[in-house]
Amino acid sequence: MSSLSGITKSLVVIASLFIVLAGIKLANEIVVPFVLAAFIAIICNPLLKFFANYRIPKGLAIVLIIMLVMLMGMSLTGLVGQSLNDFSSQLPQYREALRSKFIWFVDMAAQYNILIDKQQLIALFDPGKMIDVATNMLAGFGGVMANIFLILLTVVFMLFEAPMISTKVHLALDDPDMKMKQIDRFLDSINSYLAIKTLVSLATGLVAALFLWILDVDYFVLWGVFAFLLNYIPNIGSIIAAVPPVLLALVTHSPVVSAIVAAGYVCINTVMGNIIEPRFMGRGLGLSTLVVFLSLIFWGWLLGTVGMLLSVPLTMVVKIALENSEDGRWLATMLGGEEQQQAR
Repeated sequence: MSSLSGITKSLVVIASLFIVLAGIKLANEIVVPFVLAAFIAIICNPLLKFFANYRIPKGLAIVLIIMLVMLMGMSLTGLVGQSLNDFSSQLPQYREALRSKFIWFVDMAAQYNILIDKQQLIALFDPGKMIDVATNMLAGFGGVMANIFLILLTVVFMLFEAPMISTKVHLALDDPDMKMKQIDRFLDSINSYLAIKTLVSLATGLVAALFLWILDVDYFVLWGVFAFLLNYIPNIGSIIAAVPPVLLALVTHSPVVSAIVAAGYVCINTVMGNIIEPRFMGRGLGLSTLVVFLSLIFWGWLLGTVGMLLSVPLTMVVKIALENSEDGRWLATMLGGEEQQQAR
C-alpha cells in the first residue's frame, strides 16, 4: 500500500507540474516581464544595501537606482536599436557575400579532391541563418523591453519589499524564530550568484566590444551587448555570441581577421569563465554542460527569448533551492558539473 501511495503522490506532483507549466506558457506576456523585473531587482539589491550603509533613505536610494537603470537602459537602447536597424537593412547583402565566401571555400576544397555538392550543402547548412539567429534574439529581447514602464514599476515594488523577503519566507515556512539557516543561505546564494555573473558578463561585453572596435568590425557595440547577454549561458553562450562577428569579419575583411576574432573570443571567454569568475564565485555553483543545453531549450520554449538568455540563472535558482532541501539534494547533485563532483 505504501508503494502504491508513493506512486500516486508522484503522479499527482507530475500532473500538477504540467498544469503549472501550461499556465506559465499561456500567461507568457505577464510572466516574462515579471521574471525580467525580478532579475533586475535581485541585481540591484546590493546597491540598495550599499546606500543603506551610508544611511541614505530607502525611497531616495530606490529613486537613484531606478534613474541609473533607466539611464543605462535608454543609452543601451539608443545605441543597440540604431545598430540593429542598420544591420537588419544590410543583412541581405551580408548573407549574399557570406554565401559567396562559402561557395569559394567549397571550390577550394574541390582543388584538393574534396568533392562537395554545393547546392545540397548550402540547403543543409546556410551560414547566413546563424546571423539571423542573433538578430532574432536581440529583436525578441527588445520586444520584451517595450514593456519597460511595467518592468520598472515592478522593480520599484520589489526593491521596497526586498529587506522583508527573508522574514516572509521564514514565516511562510513556519519558522518565526529564524532557525532555518538554509533559507538565508538560499537567498544569499541567489543574490551573490546573479550579482557576480552580471559583473563578469558586463566585463565580457565591454572587452569584446573594445576588441572588435580595434579590429574595425562593423556594429561592435551590438556584438558587445550580444556577448554580455549570452555570457549568462556558460559554454554554449560564448560560442553563439562569437559566430556573428566572426562571420561578419570574414565578409567585410578577410579570413585572417576572422580567425583573429575567433581567437580573441576564445581568449576572452577563457579568462572570464575559467579564471576571473571562479575566483569570485567559487566552483560550487557549476552546472553540467548537458544541463546548460537542456535548460536553454526548456526555458526558451517556456519563456521565449528572455527565457533563453536567463536559462542558466533560472536553473541556478532551482539548483540552489534543491541544495538547501533534504529531499531535493540528490537532484541538485545530478544538475551539478564535473568540478562539483570532484570537490565532493
